[in-house]
Amino acid sequence: MTTTLLRTAAELHARTRAGRRAVVMTMGALHEGHATLVRTAREIAGPDGEVVVTVFVNPLQFGVGEDLDRYPRTLDADLKIAEEAGADAVFAPSVDEVYPGGEPQVRISAGPMGERLEGATRPGHFDGMLTVVAKLLHLTRPDVAFFGQKDAQQLALIRRMVRDLNFGVEIVAVPTVREADGLALSSRNRYLSARERRTALALSAALFAGRDRHAAQEALRARAREVPATQARAEALSAIGESRAAADAHAVAKAAPGNPAAVRAAARQVLDEAVRLDPPLVLDYLALVDPSDFTEIADDFTGEAVLAVAARVGTTRLIDNLPLTFGTLGAAS
Repeated sequence: MTTTLLRTAAELHARTRAGRRAVVMTMGALHEGHATLVRTAREIAGPDGEVVVTVFVNPLQFGVGEDLDRYPRTLDADLKIAEEAGADAVFAPSVDEVYPGGEPQVRISAGPMGERLEGATRPGHFDGMLTVVAKLLHLTRPDVAFFGQKDAQQLALIRRMVRDLNFGVEIVAVPTVREADGLALSSRNRYLSARERRTALALSAALFAGRDRHAAQEALRARAREVPATQARAEALSAIGESRAAADAHAVAKAAPGNPAAVRAAARQVLDEAVRLDPPLVLDYLALVDPSDFTEIADDFTGEAVLAVAARVGTTRLIDNLPLTFGTLGAAS
């Protein structure tokens, strides 16, 4: 397969379409995470469909002092990765092609969800992101678009925009791709020195600690509920090494599913230790939120949740998250 480079929407619209068009939106500097998105798009689009990868560094979603100027631009390498992953075309428009009248006066507002977490740290970021996603959806006219779960708040906002504004496109989420040591793949990882990378591993380690604590809680409650008598329940809990819970096994069995506070505490402990590393981790936020609106969940919450973290290591800002399910025996997706 030879991947075609397209610079204008007119070139893209002139292409003959047989099956469904699947679009993967990127800001370039492609890596294995992007390649996974493209391969997933290729599989879902099928042999008769068309996979288009967009490469556009959107100036609207970079705030003052952020890394727009130094954001990596590696189009030749991006073309190769896209081609190997199965893309039919790479659409790499200029800023003038996307914003022909200069910065748009009419933009998409992300609303209250866009002011939380990432939005609080980066004011206006999500308005710029949604504006360019809306424009690229119009320019590429896809049937289905693919986004990574690593940018969980972005994904949630895109889904909300598509639903609220009646975009005729299906949004598909693709799980986060990680390196062997657990670090979530990101174009910004290339900024990290060897020492900074070691510190950065605290982000995923914190998420895994929270996930493991949640899994242990759910397993404990499952064991407790299997034993009908209080005394027998205590003995059963003692047998699996949960002495504190065994002291009040009946209360454990009757408690609400999961314990968000314990999940947060387990993750926080890892992050607190990383503050003392060299170089130190500078935490922006740790949050356990409802993915429908990105507000913190209560201790009696049941359903899907997202454990999210953001921090700086040196001059590089990184984000990561894991999905969790409260109220069932499954701990993580």
